[in-house]
Amino acid sequence: MVINTNLSAQSSAYLLMQSSSQLSKSLSRLSSGSKIISPADDSAGLAVSMNLVAEMGENTAAQNNIGNAISFNQTQDGYLQQVSSALDRMSELSVQAQDVTKSDGDRSLYQNEFSTLATYINNLANQQFNGVTLFDGTTLSVSVNSDGSNPYSNVGVQLGNGSVYDLTTQSLATTGGSVTALAAVRAAITQLATDRGHLGANIETLTDYSNQISTLNNNLSAANSQIMDVDVAQESTNYAKFNILVQTGTAMLAQANALPQTVLKLLS
Repeated sequence: MVINTNLSAQSSAYLLMQSSSQLSKSLSRLSSGSKIISPADDSAGLAVSMNLVAEMGENTAAQNNIGNAISFNQTQDGYLQQVSSALDRMSELSVQAQDVTKSDGDRSLYQNEFSTLATYINNLANQQFNGVTLFDGTTLSVSVNSDGSNPYSNVGVQLGNGSVYDLTTQSLATTGGSVTALAAVRAAITQLATDRGHLGANIETLTDYSNQISTLNNNLSAANSQIMDVDVAQESTNYAKFNILVQTGTAMLAQANALPQTVLKLLS
């Protein structure tokens, strides 16, 4: 029996240190909800998780871009609904101006309203959405994924001078002019139907892309959860286990430290 070296106490202290370390980790995991508290816990898993989180952030940004593009198209369509109302009224005026029982004075009144509506439509060409012109006819490339590849071509709409919607040169002053004006208005209505169809296709397709990104992010989040999120039931069991080991280890260390005192019996 020796007193300078207490192997039982050293072994008990080492095992107690290990149990205390595991208990501390278990507490950290339960309080944070994460399995990986430090890179040492799972360096490879942490690296994969960081990549997944970064990809989800990029996807969210792309989804925000798509949402803005959808709002852009919806704003365009809101204006075109007003253009539709204006064109409907202009077609009525063009037909009314062809009435042979109307005087030139009557036609001048029709012309005043017709011109006002035509100017209104032309002025819409200057409208903007967050500084981007709504109706210059430009096809915009919308990023629909995080890496910017294969962007969606958002078909534009053109209003104003030079477009089929420019009816400012039409006149209802004569019955012949009214017939010509009606043909121009009908052409504008036909183009309006086409343009609103394009906007509808834009909105529908961009919404599909947005839903696709939502599904992707949900799956990425689930994959990241498998790596990072703690299983509370399992970790609670571990906590109870290590808590008991720490308590028993502390008690056994006290017993091991008391063993050298038996030497005193030999000396008495």
